[in-house]
Amino acid sequence: MIDILTSQLTDPFRVGLLVALVATTRRTQGATGTWLPLALGVGFVAAMIPTMLPVTGGPDVWLLIGVGVVANLVILAAVMLIWALVDRLRASRRG
Repeated sequence: MIDILTSQLTDPFRVGLLVALVATTRRTQGATGTWLPLALGVGFVAAMIPTMLPVTGGPDVWLLIGVGVVANLVILAAVMLIWALVDRLRASRRG
């Protein structure tokens, strides 16, 4: 199971989708809020990748989705941390 988590954490497609999710959520925050779109996006990405790109003879799809949710939360936390640091740097340079 650790190998599945590692492969999901280093999947550039998954990381790209989650970066796009955070960017979109930040831009539409006033209309849609923050946490519900992020939660739905994490679940969507976790379910979409193993069902759209199935691997024959691999682990059960539900295991992949469950581990995908965990991987997505870790990636999401890192992306949001980096985004917050960039926001602070921009704010400190402005004034």
